Amino acid sequence: MSAKAPEAAPSLHDFMSAANATYYGSRDPLGASGDFITAPEISQMFGELVGLWAADLWHRAGAPTDTAYVELGPGRGTLAADAMRAMARAGLTPPVHLVETSPTLRSAQAERVPAAQWHNTIDTLPADRPLLIVANEFFDALPIRQFVRTGRGWREHLMMDGRLVAGEADCAAEIPVALADAPLGAIVEQNPAAETIMATLAARLARQGGAFLIVDYGYEGPATGDTLQAVMNHRFADPLAEPGSRDLTAHVDFSMLAMIARAQGLLTSPVVGQGMFLKALGIDARAQALARANPARSDTLFGQRDRLTKDSQMGRLFKVLAVRHADWPMPAGFA
Repeated sequence: MSAKAPEAAPSLHDFMSAANATYYGSRDPLGASGDFITAPEISQMFGELVGLWAADLWHRAGAPTDTAYVELGPGRGTLAADAMRAMARAGLTPPVHLVETSPTLRSAQAERVPAAQWHNTIDTLPADRPLLIVANEFFDALPIRQFVRTGRGWREHLMMDGRLVAGEADCAAEIPVALADAPLGAIVEQNPAAETIMATLAARLARQGGAFLIVDYGYEGPATGDTLQAVMNHRFADPLAEPGSRDLTAHVDFSMLAMIARAQGLLTSPVVGQGMFLKALGIDARAQALARANPARSDTLFGQRDRLTKDSQMGRLFKVLAVRHADWPMPAGFA
């Protein structure tokens, strides 16, 4: 890494923002023919259990009749479709609001959830009713800032000639106190968009009621580490090469999201692994029921369950957090 970089060079944040805008705006990245696969695409059980989670919480909150379902970054609409089917069986049929900017993905979502209403930003979501919000692998794709500790102090990573270099400006004020004395070469990441979105939606929930379920890969900070990565054709790739051709992500700081929610007066669940969460919601029983109804697919169904829940696969790396209005009960899945 070079010692200096022109301040006119774009930050990693700006590079990642532009790259992902091009990437998501030009393709359907999901599935075997895409670059990666998410939990809802692995098995219907994921979306069904999320739907039952939402319906159970809604019932125990008094079943407010005007509640809306909101999903951020809903992919192909698979999660929303599976969740709505399960919610309907439990007596909840809310209007669906999807926050999505990609025309390609909106088209796929319209096939699966034709009655949905679409939004380019969270700013136009309903402001007059409780919201049940779901974000599965949403925050990880938001652009991050990276700060590196150099011999001259904390500096922001900038992009120059296809590589990351340390800028000139002193960025010590951006570093959490607990990490200020990290060793030379340590990296601290910050996600401004995630912070803003979380604060905005938490304020909405504090006024309107409801809950927000977040599922993503991440950690409980503050912590140091370089988590920027890229996936292309279901393999890890160089995140700095060929911008716009691959999915760029970074791990999510769940402690930061929870802290922001609490600052708005919301109550937060513990952060748990996806495996623990799905098992608490009954994924084993659901897999067994589906296998009884489809004996020829039993191995596939149990394999899907294992992929979602085993520590060696998605069960531990993927974390789950729920935040809720102070008058809403503790949601299922976190005992």
